[in-house]
Amino acid sequence: MAMEFEIEESEIIRGVYIITPNKFSDLRGDIWTAFTQELLGDLAQGLRFKHDKFINSHFNVLRGIHGDEKTWKLVTCVYGEVRQVAVDCRKDSPTYLKWQSWDISPADQKLILLPPNMGNAHYVRSKEAVYYYKLAYDGEYLDAPNQFTYAWNDERIGVDWGVSNPVLSERDILVMRQK
Repeated sequence: MAMEFEIEESEIIRGVYIITPNKFSDLRGDIWTAFTQELLGDLAQGLRFKHDKFINSHFNVLRGIHGDEKTWKLVTCVYGEVRQVAVDCRKDSPTYLKWQSWDISPADQKLILLPPNMGNAHYVRSKEAVYYYKLAYDGEYLDAPNQFTYAWNDERIGVDWGVSNPVLSERDILVMRQK
């Protein structure tokens, strides 16, 4: 199986890339490659990815909108179905606070590469979902206290989540109350 990808830049947010992997399926199931340094490393300006995270969430969980000024994120859903959202949080960008969404599942597999200062969020549409992050950054990782957070329902952004009462973290509830 060739490790190939279809790569396209977002038509809405410059610097966000949608990557569709070459998937091989047979009676045993599917196999696909999420990343190779040779084929995808240059998209993240040569940075080396340092660590991976998996998040297991239940139906109606909404995580985000979070980000920081230095981390590249390669994200996808490996089990279940999520609505992935990217928000341009670069204050000097002509698309500041514009957003784009993708429905991602094993049946419609894609990876989204998000540059620094991009808000990242996802909403779980299936009974359960496993969400995958691959992170690249210089220096130490900036965890939650050093990240920015926008309310999931921030009217300036206006994301159409298709839901009105998602399950949120304390962090996301707090930022929602502060707006």
